[in-house]
Amino acid sequence: MAADTEGTTSGAGGAETVSGASEESRAVRAFTRRIGADALVDVHTHFMPDRVLRKVWAYFDAAGPLVGREWPITYRFAEEQRLAVLRGFGVRAFTSMLYPHKPGMARWLNGWSAEFARRTPGCLHTATLFPEPGVGTYVREAVEDGARVFKAHVQVGAYDPADPLLDPVWGLLAEAGVPVVTHCGSGPVPGKFTGPGPVGRVLARHPRLRLVVAHLGMPEYAEFLGLADRYPQVRLDTTMAFTDFVEADAPFPRAELPRLTALGDRVLLGTDFPNTPYPYVHQLEALERLGLGEDWLRAVCHDNGAALFGLGGGGLARG
Repeated sequence: MAADTEGTTSGAGGAETVSGASEESRAVRAFTRRIGADALVDVHTHFMPDRVLRKVWAYFDAAGPLVGREWPITYRFAEEQRLAVLRGFGVRAFTSMLYPHKPGMARWLNGWSAEFARRTPGCLHTATLFPEPGVGTYVREAVEDGARVFKAHVQVGAYDPADPLLDPVWGLLAEAGVPVVTHCGSGPVPGKFTGPGPVGRVLARHPRLRLVVAHLGMPEYAEFLGLADRYPQVRLDTTMAFTDFVEADAPFPRAELPRLTALGDRVLLGTDFPNTPYPYVHQLEALERLGLGEDWLRAVCHDNGAALFGLGGGGLARG
């Protein structure tokens, strides 16, 4: 659905789409009950300033070079509608993953995300970074302001995570225990600094860094599982993994399922909401059809994220 401004859902088509999301919420909550949980924790959702998100959607609409294929946006709603959909799914905690593609953006994005977290119950205060002069200062400011998680997008930013400008930043985040969700795998298309090598050099210097490998590191699944084996603080999120959309081009090697099972306490639910080219429930059903059991699913979809962010028990986020 094309949109001239963020969240245009006017007319019958928009109403039907929102209604469809409401129907989907029942399927998501049925999944949650099946795994013995009362909520979900999603560590990989995107909320951004209006103009930034519109540009991201336009890029997906055009199947840009970092996308490489048709990629319809399933939840192209206004911000409040997107939040209502996510809460309708029973997601008690989520992130506002955002990222700069050039110098001079990160501090401004961090200001927006701090304000968004303050006004949005359930949102984990998210921040970002870029290798540029002053990065250490604004990362420290974000941590002191209460940032709970950072996003580093090596593919879009086209930077080396082992850049010397970032070395003190990784040390600061490791010391603070703040997780960093990092798109460092080479999917959907490789970048100059994607793959396990560059981020592996970061971990060799900062082994206590709570690095969360987005998308299970697709398509270098085995290599990133190896990093998780080597570094106890490394985690992986499930974003898009095992879905029909991804399995068609970058299937997860089934021989690696035992390792994924063994790392069950360090795998986290991620979805890429709202930017997925399929319904939210498909991500959950894709995980369920792996047959790894309710305990594994409950840990991945709720308990591991709750533990990482110190959420404890409790009910769903209320708007």
